[in-house]
Amino acid sequence: MQRRQESLDAVKVRTLPVQVAAHLTRRIVNGEFEDGRAPSELDITQEFGVSRVVARETLKILASLDIVDVAQGRRVVVRPRAEWDYLSPLLIEWLPAEIVGELLQELYQMRALLEPELAAMAAAGITDETLARLGDEVGRMAALEGDPEAYLEVDHEFHMEICRAADNRILDRIMYSARWLGTASRRVTNEAPSGLHRATAEHTEIYEALVARDPEGARAAMRKHLRNNHSTLLSEKAQRSKRR
Repeated sequence: MQRRQESLDAVKVRTLPVQVAAHLTRRIVNGEFEDGRAPSELDITQEFGVSRVVARETLKILASLDIVDVAQGRRVVVRPRAEWDYLSPLLIEWLPAEIVGELLQELYQMRALLEPELAAMAAAGITDETLARLGDEVGRMAALEGDPEAYLEVDHEFHMEICRAADNRILDRIMYSARWLGTASRRVTNEAPSGLHRATAEHTEIYEALVARDPEGARAAMRKHLRNNHSTLLSEKAQRSKRR
């Protein structure tokens, strides 16, 4: 399974502006522009030997991620790190592992606030059609415990199905926007010993509470699932610290 992921990573094709933006982001993270000034369009063309079109697109990418501010006739400045778009899959890919680890802890805090309540809201008005889909997904999880990559897709859809059943469009978009971080988090927890078997059992508990249309039971089952995931993340963080 690791070889499969390596193969997928190997065939990724990045445009030149994306490659340059990734390089500059890593340099910004490493503190190479301490005065807050980022490379200008001209700086990029001279340093990387690219056209002005590529340099312009590079800055557009960085600006779209809220990493820099670009203004006509003014210097390019680095924005405060707290304001970067941490829900972007590109930024998650470019950040060092220790920062991604911090973001996963913050993701848990967000999920712990929202998802138990979403599960309770869903239980109060869930339809038979949605329950049927959730039942199918729990069955697929059990069959995919030997395939973490395929499992996480079903795992994500299970949680989004509950979110949609809660019937709140704003909360739905918040959860959907965090899907890339959610994928990164699931990759950590799914690789834990017996992690997928435990996850299937916990998703089954959530599903059974929804079948019973029991809001408090659904809330408690979701909270338990997230708490166990958080424990796995903390354990992985401790192991990384020991290896350094």
